Formats: sequence, C-alpha cells, structure tokens
Amino acid sequence: MIIQIYAFTKVNEAVAAVEMGVDNIGFIAGKYDQVYAELSFEECREMVRAIPPQGTSTAITMSVDVDEILRMAEFVEPDIVHISSEVDMVNMDAMRTIRERMSPDILLMKAISVEDQSSVEVAKQYAQVSDLLLLDTSAKGFPGVGGTGFTHDWNVSKQIVEGVDIPVILAGGLSAANVAKAMEVVKPWGVDSNTSTNIEGSRVEKDLKRIEEFIKAVKSSPLYEPGRGLKK
Repeated sequence: MIIQIYAFTKVNEAVAAVEMGVDNIGFIAGKYDQVYAELSFEECREMVRAIPPQGTSTAITMSVDVDEILRMAEFVEPDIVHISSEVDMVNMDAMRTIRERMSPDILLMKAISVEDQSSVEVAKQYAQVSDLLLLDTSAKGFPGVGGTGFTHDWNVSKQIVEGVDIPVILAGGLSAANVAKAMEVVKPWGVDSNTSTNIEGSRVEKDLKRIEEFIKAVKSSPLYEPGRGLKK
C-alpha cells in the first residue's frame, strides 16, 4: 500500500511529507484555466530534484496536447506522468503515442472517472496502455478528472481493481476519517489525498498535520503493508 498526496506547491513541504512517510509526491505541472496549485515546469523540476530518494515524484498534467505532455516529461523528469484530463481527451491512441515516445524510465498513469458500471470497462481499456490507474471523482464545474473532494461508489472501484492487472491508486474525497474503510472495500495498491490534506479553506496550501493524520489512518489499518515503489 502506497500513500500519495497532491498537490504540493512548496519544496520544503514535499520533502517533509516524504520524511513523514508519504510515498508519492504529486504536483500540477503547467498552467491551466480553473486549476489551482499549478507550478511552472521549472518549479516542478526543482521539486523533483529535491524529493528524497525514497519518494516518488508524480507530475499531473491537464494538457490534451501530446507534444506538450512529452515536453513536460522531458524537462521535469518525474517518476510518473499523471494524465488527468477528461478521459477521452487523451484517448487510447494518444496514450500509446505518449508511452512510445516518452522515456522508458517514466511511468504513465491514467486518471479514470468512476461514475457507474460503465467505468469498469473504460478502466480495463486504459489499463492496456498505462502503467498505473488512478480512480477519482468528477463533478460539474471541475475541470478534468479529480480534485473535487467527493467520494464515489467504492464498489465500482473494487471491480476495477479486481479486473485489471496493473497497480491502482484510489482517490476521491479520501481523508483520515474514511480511508481505512475505503481500503477495506476496494483493496487498492495505493490511496491518494488532495483536498482533505489542505489547510482549511485553502485549495493550494498543504497542512502537514492533516497529512500526518492521513498517514496514521492508513498505517493503522490491518490491511496496510509497506508499499513498494514502481521506479524503474
């Protein structure tokens, strides 16, 4: 079980989070309309280089332009590139192209919006062109997949986990209060938190105390086993 936290904007907080026990450090690479906590490519590269060796860097992109995504990956050099636009905006062919042209040292993660039973087949399709899947919650007024702070039907996520043969990270409204239950139902490879580990009322500032509480809740579950990173 790995622990992933989004979306860091400060290098010192990212480093502190790894030292506290966070496995994957997520950050938003690029500037997009209606998206908070974005960093320039230069800022992202600085964060990647500062993360302690036991941590994994995860660059989330909302871009739907394959060439831009590849430029970001080449410049920032994260461990994982997280495609978080609406699912069909970076389709199967685009994912194949990214995988073929991107450095083999970088893993490719696709965000899947969990809505109903149809999401299971969508996830199975994209599992064929991804190294990892992230299951999140979409909502009207929120761009891309995720960042809403809302949960979804964990029983659908469970079916996805059982139906694919690549690691799956569960996201979507997870907090210290509900993550153990989510782990029990879904049994994912990893769990993710964004909004619930922000400072109250902020969309861009992380709360290290809340991160600590989230880590404690995950590790207190009888299902928790120390995660193994996927760095190549």
